[in-house]
Amino acid sequence: MAAAAAAAARAVSVGPGLRGLQRTLPLVVILGATGTGKSTLALQLGQRLGGEIVSADSMQVYEGLDIITNKVSAQEQKMCQHHMISFVDPLVTNYTVVDFRNKATALIEDIFARDKIPIVVGGTNYYIESLLWKVLISAKPQGMGTVHVIDRKVELEKEDGHALHKRLSQVDPEMAAKLHPHDKRKVARSLQVFEETGISHSEFLHRQHAEEGGGPLGGPLKFPNPCILWLHAEQTVLDKRLDKRVDNMLAAGLLDELRDFHRRYNEKKVAENSQDYQHGIFQSIGFKEFHEYLITEGKCTPETSNQLLKKGIEALKQVTKRYARKQNRWVKNRFLNRPGPGVPPVYGLEVSDTSKWEESVLEPALEIVQSFIQGQKPAAAPVKMPSNETENKRSYHMCDLCDRIIIGDREWAAHVKSKSHLHQLKKRRRLDSDAITTIESQSISPDRDEELKEKGSLGQNDEELKSSI
Repeated sequence: MAAAAAAAARAVSVGPGLRGLQRTLPLVVILGATGTGKSTLALQLGQRLGGEIVSADSMQVYEGLDIITNKVSAQEQKMCQHHMISFVDPLVTNYTVVDFRNKATALIEDIFARDKIPIVVGGTNYYIESLLWKVLISAKPQGMGTVHVIDRKVELEKEDGHALHKRLSQVDPEMAAKLHPHDKRKVARSLQVFEETGISHSEFLHRQHAEEGGGPLGGPLKFPNPCILWLHAEQTVLDKRLDKRVDNMLAAGLLDELRDFHRRYNEKKVAENSQDYQHGIFQSIGFKEFHEYLITEGKCTPETSNQLLKKGIEALKQVTKRYARKQNRWVKNRFLNRPGPGVPPVYGLEVSDTSKWEESVLEPALEIVQSFIQGQKPAAAPVKMPSNETENKRSYHMCDLCDRIIIGDREWAAHVKSKSHLHQLKKRRRLDSDAITTIESQSISPDRDEELKEKGSLGQNDEELKSSI
């Protein structure tokens, strides 16, 4: 098996050997939670298949914070051509998924034109989605690249969420019905689309869905032969691996990197109380978690500083593990739970035991990609999950208890079982019980009871007086 995979890889590793297969060259996409080895597999496939790697990570596009964003090293980048890494100034806060889509799509088309295989890898799911499907709307060009360009969406996000939602309901009631007022980013995006194009966001989406190959979840596939590989591991194994990765980052100089970045780009913002951990590279997992430690270092006792450091490390580990779960949920919801003509098959690769990487991950991946190159169906079966064809994926639900809008039957079923909903339900029942108890106690209070007795005795005396007359 290993020899066959290696031979197949060598057979397609030379550019001229692929020219006759240009129409069937696949767009290889590697999915998976952080810590599953996506970058490692991408590098190995790139070397063996003569491909080029396109990073799909929203934080790796920025210069700086190489350790915390887990960028591939300069040496690894020399081993295989990498794109979309470290080219945006860290002070730019208006780089969007549309900017990424436009640049990365052009790169992919260029790689195909040179008879090579593009390998998309990264953990930012909506970046990957923008390369697979026609799902985005291009607003007016804004000349990204300078800090001083005003981003209309960012400006809108500064306004009150309920006021924004009310404005959206006036120009695009359909989209407003799908978004909660608290979801300011999406509400602002929909308003931006209308303001800059004169067409509602929902109308744009309807047009995409109506295109040939489109569907209820988006427009048609952008590239005809996507090969999707999903690296997954047992959750307990992955959690331990992620904890260890944070420890390795600290050993590699993470704190020095954070101190330097804070001093150069964030210290002045903090002094002016204008720090922003919601946009640009400043929202990176691992930077804001150390905010208290960085702003107090050298200004408090060593004991306090050490406590804040431990707090930051623990927060980083917890947030990283939560993010890994979120990434896997996206794969399941976007690909596995909603199969259809516009959703390509996903081939799973188990990565829990890294000692078996060659036979469990690399060799199967090479065989799957080789099958796509040859226009054949892979021997490996794609991952399948049971789905409910009768469920409404766009149904509207309003949870008054949690003050949340929920879209989709599956999402609603999950919400009513969630901890947050059950907590609110328990809280409501407790309040209702307290209210009933209060009413009952008032009805039999001593003062009220005495008052009723007095009225009763007065009534009795009146009757006695009438009978005597």
